[in-house]
Order: sequence, then C-alpha cells, then structure tokens
Amino acid sequence: MTPDTTALLDPSFDEPEALARVLEAHRDYRVLRRLQPKTDFGRKAKGADVIKVAILDTETTGLDATRDQIIELALILVDVDAQSGQPIKVTHVYDELEDPGRPIPAEAVKVTGITDDMVAGKRLNDELIADLISGVGLVIAHNARFDRGFVERRLPAFTALPWACSVTEINWGAEGRGSAKLEFLAHELGWFYDAHRAEMDCHALLAVLSQPLPVSGVTGLKRLLDGAQQTRYRVFATGSPFDSKDALKSRGYRWDADRKVWHTQLDSPEAVDAEAAWLKDAVYKGRSASIDLEALTALERFSVRSGQLVQRVL
Repeated sequence: MTPDTTALLDPSFDEPEALARVLEAHRDYRVLRRLQPKTDFGRKAKGADVIKVAILDTETTGLDATRDQIIELALILVDVDAQSGQPIKVTHVYDELEDPGRPIPAEAVKVTGITDDMVAGKRLNDELIADLISGVGLVIAHNARFDRGFVERRLPAFTALPWACSVTEINWGAEGRGSAKLEFLAHELGWFYDAHRAEMDCHALLAVLSQPLPVSGVTGLKRLLDGAQQTRYRVFATGSPFDSKDALKSRGYRWDADRKVWHTQLDSPEAVDAEAAWLKDAVYKGRSASIDLEALTALERFSVRSGQLVQRVL
C-alpha cells in the first residue's frame, strides 16, 4: 500500500488537493477543480503592444433582442499583450442587475437563478459603463451574435466598438474540441464553475481564452485579436435557381428568410474569387448573373447593421 493510499484511509485526512492528485494519477479518473478567477497573470505591460479587451456576457429575459431585456450585464476589462495574446492583468470587473420592468419568465429564472426580487429597482450604470469601455480595442463574447444585439439596443456606445465571437471565430473542432460550449471547454481544461451568471461566465471565458489552443498553440485571445483585423465577406447567391438549393446547402450556405436568399461567409478575397467561380459553374450554369457581396469588419460583424454592399457580375 502506497503512503498516499494509507493517508486516504486516515479519518483525520482532510487535504482535498492531495485527494485530487491521487485520483488524477489513475488513468480511470479525471479531476475537475473549481475555477478560481485570476486578476493578475504575472506579466508586465509593453506600451503599444498592450490592447484593452472587454470580456462581456449578458443574462436576459429571453432570446429575442427586439423584445426581451437584459437582466444582468458583466464586463471584465483586461490588458492583453497583442503580440503573444497573453493576458497581463484585469483592470476592472463590472457586474450589475437590471429590472426589466416586467416579471422575469420562469424559464429565464430557471436558467439564471435571477428572480424578480433580485432585480427590483436595479439599473445598469450607463455613465460608468461608457467610461469603462472608452479605449476598448475589442469586445469578446461567447456567442456575440446574441449578446451584441441586446447590448447595442440597451447601450448604443457599444456600436462603435469592434466585436469578436469566441464561438464562431475559433475553429474548436479543428483544435480537437468536441464542442464550442463554454462549460465543455472549461471542463476540458480541468475546471468547473457556476455557469449562467454573467460575471462567472466572463471569468470562465477569459480563463479558456488565456490557454494555448491544443493544435495551433496560440491562445484563444491571440486568435480573436488577429481575426479582428480581417475583413470577412458574406456572399449572397442572388436570384439562384430553386433547383440549386441542395447544392448550396451541401456547400454550407444558409437561407436568409428576410432577404429570401442563400448566403455564406468567407475569410478572404481569394476565397470570394473561388466561390464566384463555383457559383457561376454549379449554380448559374454559366449564365450571366450578379451576386451581392457584403464586406464585414469587426465593427459590423454580429450586429444587425449591414456592412458595405457591392454587386459582382459573374
């Protein structure tokens, strides 16, 4: 019997970390530790190489940003080394509830644990938030398409900031992760936390993005900072024949019910050129056609606002 095992049998033994180490040394066990939020990462700022990043999360009364309201907003402001993608230090943590002016639906209470009594009379501090986000170089949210719609409707100052999405702008599958869900990503790194409260979700996201990605070796922060410098392009298969829908779906196009058009997103002008050639051959069968292209920078991505639209003749 090893000394460690003997210790486990001692009724006075009360060392959780030692217990965890014994378990994780066995191939049949994995150990999750409670995530401990960090504010200082032991690195020094390097002047112009430092970018101010806002990690953001919201809890809301529902899923529709045009009808539902924010009931909690959290921001973690962190200085990041732009070259390495390593966090330096957290400079501010903001977390506040807001009364939506109507009863919180039961489903939202179930998910978030936020009740009507908790938000009664509460309001976000617009002036403080505007001051905090002054100088922010990038807002990061885990599912930015959801959060950006709510935040910009409630706090228009966010419309002037570039955004990044840690769900869609990191290819988690290519990095060996089986899911982009934040709790799953944290578990893969050995952490658990109290999910679905905005501040802890922000701490969890910062912790996940601070780690090197399993395949590429860069941090998630670095990947998102670099991606924010790129223009992406939405390609609309304008006026595509009905019988081309299966080909478009299999190539990854999605149907926009409002515009009534199939569309996809690409990362470079070269990819747009290749896609235009494919559309002309596979969809329009060599016939003369025009498609719409929308250029999207980090200022427009994930918002309801359109980027610059141009037509391209095939």
